[in-house]
Amino acid sequence: MPNPPELTPEQQKELQEKLKNMSPEELQEFQKQQCIFCQIVSGKIPSKKIYEDEKVIAILDINPAAKGHLLLLPKEHYSIMPQIPDEDLSHLFLIAKQLSKKMLQKMKVAGTSIFIANGLAAGQRAQHFMIHIIPRKQGDGVLPLNEQLQDKEMLQNIKTAVQPKLLNQLGIKQKEPAVEKTPKSQKEEKEEDNDVNLDDIANLFK
Repeated sequence: MPNPPELTPEQQKELQEKLKNMSPEELQEFQKQQCIFCQIVSGKIPSKKIYEDEKVIAILDINPAAKGHLLLLPKEHYSIMPQIPDEDLSHLFLIAKQLSKKMLQKMKVAGTSIFIANGLAAGQRAQHFMIHIIPRKQGDGVLPLNEQLQDKEMLQNIKTAVQPKLLNQLGIKQKEPAVEKTPKSQKEEKEEDNDVNLDDIANLFK
C-alpha cells in the first residue's frame, strides 16, 4: 500500500486551525475517522478476533511481543484513559482479567503482562486506547522493565535473606536447586513463535 502524500506547510497550518476550532465532539469524530483501530472495530480492516461484546473487542496483535499477544480495545473511540467513562473502563479491566485467566489456563504460560501506554510520552503509538495482554514465559526477555526499575542484586540479597526464614516458619523444606537448562535465545523463541498459526491461537480462546 503506498504511503499517503505528506501535507504541505500550508495544508498543515489549515488543518491545525480547523482542529483548534473544533468542539470536543467534533474533534473526537475527526480522530475516529482517521483511526485505524476504529476501522478494525467496524470491520473495514480485517483482524483475528478473539473476543467481542457490545462495548469491547479483543484481537491478536499482528506484530506481537509474544505469541498470543492480545489488544483489548473499547469500541468507542477514546484516545487516552481519562476520556473513558468509569463504567466502560471497569468493563475493559474485567474483560482483561477474564482473557488473562483464559490465557493462563489454555496457553499454559507462566504469567501475563497487562500493559497500557497512556499518552505519547508513555510510548503510545496509536490514537486509540488499548490494553495489551501479553503471555509470558520465564526469562522471555519481553518488556524487561523490572531490570530498569529495580536493582537486581538488591532483590537477590533480600530473597536470600528472607526466603529461608519464611519457608522455615511455614514448615516447608527447601528443595535442592534445580539444574538450569540452557535458555533458548530470543531469536530461537521468536522463530518458534512465527511457526504458530494465528487460527490455532484464536481457537485456544473459544
